[in-house]
Amino acid sequence: MEKRGDGTSLYGTFIRLSWHASGTYSKADNSGGSNGGRMRFTPEAGWGANAGLKVARDALEPVKAKFPGLSYADLYTYAGVVAVEEAGGPIIPFATGRTDESDGKASPPDGRLPDADKGARIATITHVRDIFYRMGFNDQEIVALLGAHAMGRCHTDRSGYWGPWSNAENTFSNEYYRLLVEERWSPKVTHNGKPWTGPDQYEDASGQLMMLPSDIAMIADPEFKKWVELYAKDEDRFFNDFSKAFAKLLSLGVPFAATKPWYQFW
Repeated sequence: MEKRGDGTSLYGTFIRLSWHASGTYSKADNSGGSNGGRMRFTPEAGWGANAGLKVARDALEPVKAKFPGLSYADLYTYAGVVAVEEAGGPIIPFATGRTDESDGKASPPDGRLPDADKGARIATITHVRDIFYRMGFNDQEIVALLGAHAMGRCHTDRSGYWGPWSNAENTFSNEYYRLLVEERWSPKVTHNGKPWTGPDQYEDASGQLMMLPSDIAMIADPEFKKWVELYAKDEDRFFNDFSKAFAKLLSLGVPFAATKPWYQFW
C-alpha cells in the first residue's frame, strides 16, 4: 500500500485524483472530464482544488513506466477504482480508451471542482448542487459520491483543513454516513491545545474526527439527508449506488466507441 510522506495511506488521495481528473466535466458543451489526462499540466496541476495531488501522480509514475501504452488519463482514473476495491469497497465498472493531450491548452476554466465552504450553509448547498448538476448528477448520486469521504483525511499543508472523516480511513464503508447522523458535530475552535486558525470545519466530541461545511450540508438539506440516513443503515445499497455513480463520473466526456475492457488491455 502506497504511503504519503507523513505515513498515511494514499488510498484516499488516489480516489481524489480520479475524482478531480473527472469532475471538471460540463454536460452543456461536453468539455472537461478525465479524457486528455490534463491534470499533469498547467493550469490544472496548479489549481487550488488539486493541491497535494502531485503526490499521487508521482506515485503512479512507476506504473506508467511499466505499462507505457497506458494513457495517463486511464491511469489516473483507474487508480481510484483500484483504491476503492482494495480498501474493501464495491467493484467499479471500468474501461480503458482515454487518450492523452500533449499540454494543458484544452483544460476547462478553473472553478468547476467543488469548494468545501461558500460562507453560508444555503450558499454551500446551492454550490454543491450547481457543481454536480452541471455534470449530470442528481441528489441521490451526489450523496452517494460523497460517501468516499470515509476514506483518507485532510491535511493543513494542502487544503488548510485537518483530520480524517472516520476512524478507519483506509477502509471503504458507509461509516461517513453513520457518523454524520449519529455524532454531534460542533465548530472546531482549538487544535492541539491552541486556537484553531484554519478554515471553518466541524469536529466530533473527541476532536479527532472532522467534517467539512459541505458535509454538514448533507444533513442540513432534507433531500440530501434522506439519502444520508438510508446509506447509514444500508451499506449494501450504498455500495451499489456508489459503484454506479463513480463509474459514471469517471466516464464523463470520454468517447468510448473504441474502448476496450481493462482486462483486455493488460
